[in-house]
Amino acid sequence: MRVTVKKLLSAIVFLVISISLVLSGCGSKGKNQSSSNESTNTKSENQAKLEPITLSVYVNAPGQQPTKDNKIYKLIEEELGVKFQFEYLVGDSKQRFGVMIASGDYPDIVNGGTELINAGAFIPLEDLIKEHAPNLYQHYKPFWNKIKDPDSGKIYVMPDYGRFYGDFNRTAHYGPAFWIQKQVLEDAGYPSVDKINTLDEYFELIENYVKKNPTIDGKPTIGFEILSYDWRNFCLTNPPQHLIGKPNEGGVVVNYETNIAEIFADKDYAKAYYKKLNEINAKGLLDRETFTQNYDQYLAKIASGRVVGMFDQGWNFGSARDSLIEQGLINRTYVPLPVMLDESYAGHDWYADRPAINVNSGFGITVNAKDPIRIIKMFDTLITERWQKILQWGIEGEDYLVDKNGRFYRTPEQRTNANDQVWQLANKAMGIFDKGPKMEGVYSDGNACGPGDQPEEYFAGLSDYDKGFLNAYGFKTLTEFLRKPPENPIAYPAWQINIIDGSEAKIASTKLNDLSMKYLPRAILAPMDQFDAIWNEYVSEIRKLNIKAYEDRINEQIQWRIKNWSNN
Repeated sequence: MRVTVKKLLSAIVFLVISISLVLSGCGSKGKNQSSSNESTNTKSENQAKLEPITLSVYVNAPGQQPTKDNKIYKLIEEELGVKFQFEYLVGDSKQRFGVMIASGDYPDIVNGGTELINAGAFIPLEDLIKEHAPNLYQHYKPFWNKIKDPDSGKIYVMPDYGRFYGDFNRTAHYGPAFWIQKQVLEDAGYPSVDKINTLDEYFELIENYVKKNPTIDGKPTIGFEILSYDWRNFCLTNPPQHLIGKPNEGGVVVNYETNIAEIFADKDYAKAYYKKLNEINAKGLLDRETFTQNYDQYLAKIASGRVVGMFDQGWNFGSARDSLIEQGLINRTYVPLPVMLDESYAGHDWYADRPAINVNSGFGITVNAKDPIRIIKMFDTLITERWQKILQWGIEGEDYLVDKNGRFYRTPEQRTNANDQVWQLANKAMGIFDKGPKMEGVYSDGNACGPGDQPEEYFAGLSDYDKGFLNAYGFKTLTEFLRKPPENPIAYPAWQINIIDGSEAKIASTKLNDLSMKYLPRAILAPMDQFDAIWNEYVSEIRKLNIKAYEDRINEQIQWRIKNWSNN
């Protein structure tokens, strides 16, 4: 009997919604895009109320399982009938992908990119999205050609970041930078940014602080840290390009006047950087374990508050930053500095960039997925504004409030909760949100997509320490430490270019990476009088590789972008 009533109610609800949609369609030629999306959203959400299904999801990053009573996942289950079984990265991601590819044992949804595309692990999504996911299609439509795999013309991955709505306005920096603890700048009397924006000035700042403060909380102070583990070795290999005023292009720099790329690993400005690291190692400023530790150990050291500075992407050490905040060590959190090779490059930093659609990074649906249509419909619902607010702000009335002007804000208690990693496991759906399609920028009601980008919420949420720190610089946000980014060149970002497995380009790229991991630690840790000899050997070995094949692949794809992206 209960089932019969439920079915009857469902039928009535469906009928009412259907009539509403028809009436809406009859008189809505002038309706705006947002209203159109809401109608589609409602339809999509109701279509998704099917039989319960459990999806296996691999997230290519360390993480913790949500609690069984996580309220957002419960809401997804109640409304969409979907439960998740998450697997997070443990150890080496290349090894994990290798096992998946060798066995063909793929979860339903995998957070991966070119390795899995090249292995044929993902199904193409363009028809699936067009036929079953109108909200996702609208979300990606401005970048439709960009998110296609250039070699097949197919879409295999739903980009996770870079789809920005509204004006570009960031309060925090999640990209690359040379980072310095706030406490170091406070201790130095808040030096002007233009006095600490060269390699020499940056490391002099660190050296002075370590001399003055050899221990932090009873343990040795670590002057500079380098992560070189796994694919995250970009912390070791990428800095030279930034030091000459280039954005992150991966293993190459691009001349934006000629649109020609070349590697930088063997260039003199790269040598100057690594020679500087050799020098600071000789001074005892470099962590002795820096080339032997894994990612978790790196994060643990940052979370201890003992690491004075490092080069990294802001998102890459986010969990350690959250831990510092949770411990009340706000003074040990970090500021991005526009460090350049020397004064000749000062003022040309390109650490901050404008949003670029994150091609080949996000979730793909694998060939083993039990119900691809159901999966794409789920993502179609989750990209609606209603669900994006739930995923990013939380539940209205519980996790945030709305003032009389319609602006979202949080109470101090709600902000404290949001920074509590234990609370997050029970109240945030990070596993499906972080790597899933998402809105960035502002919603149609003018609120920022996430609390951190809502200006008044950002300022209200700052600790007294941070407010005083920014006041000392006359800034309102940490992004003001960096230059406002110029428009993205059409070639940017070259690091997203797929280097085909087994190709000459891939072989050269892999061998170049191997040489970097073999020689750079040796050169950095060597006695200073041996650095040049090791560097010369490194460069000699690089020039034995077929680097031209690698550069040709990059340049071929840049030309493809110029031809195919100009109108998209």
